[in-house]
Amino acid sequence: MLPSPHPYPAIVLSVVSHGHRDMVQRLLEDLARLGDAGVSRVVLTLNQPEPPLQTPEGGWPFVLEIRHNPAPLGFSANHNAALADASEPFVCIVNPDVVLRKGNPFPALVEAARRPGAGLAYPTQLDETGAVQDSEREVPTPWSLLLRYTVRRRETRAEWVNGAMWMLPADAWRSIGGLNPAYFMYCEDVDLCLRLRLAGFTLARADAVVEHAGQRASHRRMRHALWHIRSLLQLWTSAVFWRSRPLLRRLPAAALTMTKQ
Repeated sequence: MLPSPHPYPAIVLSVVSHGHRDMVQRLLEDLARLGDAGVSRVVLTLNQPEPPLQTPEGGWPFVLEIRHNPAPLGFSANHNAALADASEPFVCIVNPDVVLRKGNPFPALVEAARRPGAGLAYPTQLDETGAVQDSEREVPTPWSLLLRYTVRRRETRAEWVNGAMWMLPADAWRSIGGLNPAYFMYCEDVDLCLRLRLAGFTLARADAVVEHAGQRASHRRMRHALWHIRSLLQLWTSAVFWRSRPLLRRLPAAALTMTKQ
């Protein structure tokens, strides 16, 4: 690994592309424009064949490792493999549809991840219109989902946060064994946040903003909807879900997420 040329601690960033070549190109160009971003290495996993990226003149200002999957893997398995050999003190998972037009989020993410007890830091997410996305959620239960989709109940507890952009201390990532590969797609982010809480960590909202398209394919495609239902059933029958319920009930809403003091 090349030495970090910037004052921030080294960060390894994992991105998985499912034919998202243009989104990945934009994300990498955003990272390159940030300059002193703190990202020293990017692991790009191609889950299916796609056209090659266009390398800027002079090359990328970070180490870019491109891995080709012979067969598609799930979200968890891909990121676990990408970060298995990480020697950097911070690991970062980013979706290819994240856009970094709102400034450099990495210093604030590192600062949040360094708060005592923090196991995961995350930014505020905006959609294309500038509206704040509901990336912070209550743990889904059959009852909460019924209320969410029938009476549009507004959730007020940040019990987990979606995996569009996470920054974790590498020690926290390794201590819980990364993501659970039993989840092929959907609910792996809920599971990871709950396992972090059960291990004594908390989540930290960073003073940073990113844009996230948030495609939510499960709302439009039957196959994705079935994956979502299967993952929910897997979550609801897991020991992690049931062990976390009394813990979360004891925590007031203000204690669920650390914010800047």
